[in-house]
Amino acid sequence: MTWTGLAAVSALTVLLLNMGAASAAETTGGSQPVPWQMYFQTPADDRMRGIVSLHNGLLVIITLISLFVLGLLAYIVIKFNSKANPVPSATTHNTLLEVLWTVVPVLILVGIAIPSFRLLYFEDTIPKADLTIKAIGRQWYWSYEYPDNGNFAFDSQVLNDADAKAKGEPRLLGTDNHVILPVGKTIRVLTTGADVIHSWALPAFGVKIDAEPGRINQTWFKAEKEGIYYGECSELCGARHAYMPIEVEIVSQEKFDAWVAEAKKKFAQDDASAPTRVAAQ
Repeated sequence: MTWTGLAAVSALTVLLLNMGAASAAETTGGSQPVPWQMYFQTPADDRMRGIVSLHNGLLVIITLISLFVLGLLAYIVIKFNSKANPVPSATTHNTLLEVLWTVVPVLILVGIAIPSFRLLYFEDTIPKADLTIKAIGRQWYWSYEYPDNGNFAFDSQVLNDADAKAKGEPRLLGTDNHVILPVGKTIRVLTTGADVIHSWALPAFGVKIDAEPGRINQTWFKAEKEGIYYGECSELCGARHAYMPIEVEIVSQEKFDAWVAEAKKKFAQDDASAPTRVAAQ
């Protein structure tokens, strides 16, 4: 079988597996990966929904192109092999075909570019934020600040296997102190790195942005439903790169307000200008 044939078969296989994985992800609420999953987590906001939609459209396009090319190759092999066609054609040019195989790919690329650029613009344009948090990547954990809610801060570190099991958290994804945010609000996320480049990634919200030392990057998302969503550092940042999980809990506004009041006491500040980070014990 040719590489084109393998590509077509692979695309169809992935499409079928994706359908099952999507059902599995829906069962778990789309907040974390599931065993044997090959598809995205269930979208939890419009950003991720746009990413999934674009992906599905591109998968159909590349599958049709692969099948079309495979069909052409099969036609050529059967019709123009030496036994069926002992006297080969002396044709060297076909103007119509040359125009078609130039124009058609251009039209396909333009058709892909339009929704792609529209999605990139939607992701890059940050609407008016209801709340801002700051994520600071460190070797090897995350620190978070809430400048809009009293400017308190805390460190978030991975739970060991025993603590994760006791708390019912997934292995290598649960954290001691996790981010709490209100549902239905536009959240602006500022990221930076304290040492090397990290990457703050939350798949269910279509968020993945580098945390670079000496630079502030920003992104946003708007959670549609309550629940706990997991992510990880997605930049190879050192020996314990695999132990930098991200855990975000989306709650109602009332629960968020109550948590903020408690967090101001728990993550006490030394003074009004500089938040004190509280590390895991």
